[in-house]
Amino acid sequence: MTQQQLAEKVGVRFQQIQKYETGTNRVSASRLWDMANAMEVPVDLFFAGQEEAEAANALVQGDVLTDREALELLRSYYSIPEQQRRRLFELARVLSDTSAQ
Repeated sequence: MTQQQLAEKVGVRFQQIQKYETGTNRVSASRLWDMANAMEVPVDLFFAGQEEAEAANALVQGDVLTDREALELLRSYYSIPEQQRRRLFELARVLSDTSAQ
């Protein structure tokens, strides 16, 4: 389904659908319900993976900042020269992407 087709079924302009998709505008619960019905999918499909995201967010916001090992890692990380630090960062990113698959 194109953005234009979805917009027509929901009763908005396709630009509004683009704004929802990019996160420029928030989607109200009733609009989300309308879009799910238009696409003939359950509304909870839009929340797939939300529990994992919330758990990761809680870890970053709370536990990591109080974890001694994490603080030690941060101190060590910032003591590395900048060019090497960037390389280490990219390595960590690659490893975390690989482990998630």
